Amino acid sequence: MTRTRSIHPFGIFAIAVLVILTQPANAQQSPPTATQARRPTVLFLCPHGAAKSVLASAYFARVAKERGLNVRLVNRSTRRIAPTQEGELFVGRCRRILAEMEDAEMEVGRSRERPRGRLRMHVGVGFAMHQVVPSLPRFLERHPEVQVDLIVEDRQVDIVRENIDISVRPWTPESTALVVRPLFEFERGLYASPAYLARHGRPRTPDDLARHRCMAVSSIPNNDQWSFRTPAGRRVVEVALGASVNNADCIYRLALDGVGIGRLNEFIVAEALRARRLVQVLADQHWPEHLSMLAIYPQDRHRLPRVAAMLEFLTQAFGPRPWRSQPAVARSRTDPRNRKRIPA
Repeated sequence: MTRTRSIHPFGIFAIAVLVILTQPANAQQSPPTATQARRPTVLFLCPHGAAKSVLASAYFARVAKERGLNVRLVNRSTRRIAPTQEGELFVGRCRRILAEMEDAEMEVGRSRERPRGRLRMHVGVGFAMHQVVPSLPRFLERHPEVQVDLIVEDRQVDIVRENIDISVRPWTPESTALVVRPLFEFERGLYASPAYLARHGRPRTPDDLARHRCMAVSSIPNNDQWSFRTPAGRRVVEVALGASVNNADCIYRLALDGVGIGRLNEFIVAEALRARRLVQVLADQHWPEHLSMLAIYPQDRHRLPRVAAMLEFLTQAFGPRPWRSQPAVARSRTDPRNRKRIPA
């Protein structure tokens, strides 16, 4: 396939293709003598992309005038034209710049063919620590030329201002200039350690939570409003939080240490549930929230191979929700996807 290349404005004047050619001084005259030789000219690219052959003296004069060089680039007479020392220096520099531009174009072309370069991605703490980071080596092995700059924070980042390629979070952005791609649905639940429940007893109803230390992530809106299923429908209980942290992994660690009952996302606690280091409480009364984890990125950013590769990886790795495939992960008993009930 023939590749069409546009002409850089700078190349029109100072770094146009400087190829010293030779051609007869006048095609209508008799063949030139050895003394006349042939008149050297310069081939350069005009703004319309066509190649024009012009006298070297005229071209160099134009360059000197338009670029403000104020030096003589050629020595000319009626029979001969040759570049001055300054002209040879100018041509040599221009040729080097053209070669670097060619290398740059080839580099950019290759970067569009395969994933490479720096990828700046924001991920919430819980999802990053318990799912993304353990899976990241697979992505890096598949795409060794991509350098991942991972920002792990539980906050809504300004994607454009902070120059972020992808933000993975459950919050819908306010700006309509951003693209939102759903990755998977997930649930939150209430979890405590067996040691904590042995000391303080297991809550049987939402009202029992008043006698327990409840913990939640402060960056979640209405983090003290916990919803439950009752015979009359949905019931929202306002709990008194005994601990509130703007980092989901901290709440997870406090729950593991037996400090209280934490409200956490299912993908954070999956491994601890399998190891029976945490237990889900009030699972049969949980009100499903059907939350969505989203990949958010600026318009057209997915056209970059490194961004497209990461989006594909996130979808393939976490779309199936692999933490649910483990038999010990407990979900709400009223969830129709939960066919095998696990004792609470």
